[in-house]
Amino acid sequence: IFRETLSKRGVRVITGLGKYFRQIDKNRNGFLSQASLKEALKVFHLEMPEGDFESLWLILDDSKSDKVDYGEFTHAIFGEMNEYRKAFVRKAYMKLDFNKTGSVPMVDVRKCYCAK
Repeated sequence: IFRETLSKRGVRVITGLGKYFRQIDKNRNGFLSQASLKEALKVFHLEMPEGDFESLWLILDDSKSDKVDYGEFTHAIFGEMNEYRKAFVRKAYMKLDFNKTGSVPMVDVRKCYCAK
């Protein structure tokens, strides 16, 4: 149900959530507490009954660590990329990886990408 609600709201809500998650992640560890996730959902008007939130939390916190990786959260919502999109990402990455090292420093990204 939650996934359907998000898909109806559109990509802007998903990307907004990701940006919000990064802003509230003060120690930059990539994880959210239960309270942080609940607050984020409230900010984006995605509130749900407490029982539904508890079920969502149990699914997302499968390691029982009392924290959720927000990358895994977005993956759980979006699901796996389709083959067309994966091919597109691979092609873009190959262009960015000038030296074929398997990693792309920000300096190389800046040479190819302008956010304006």
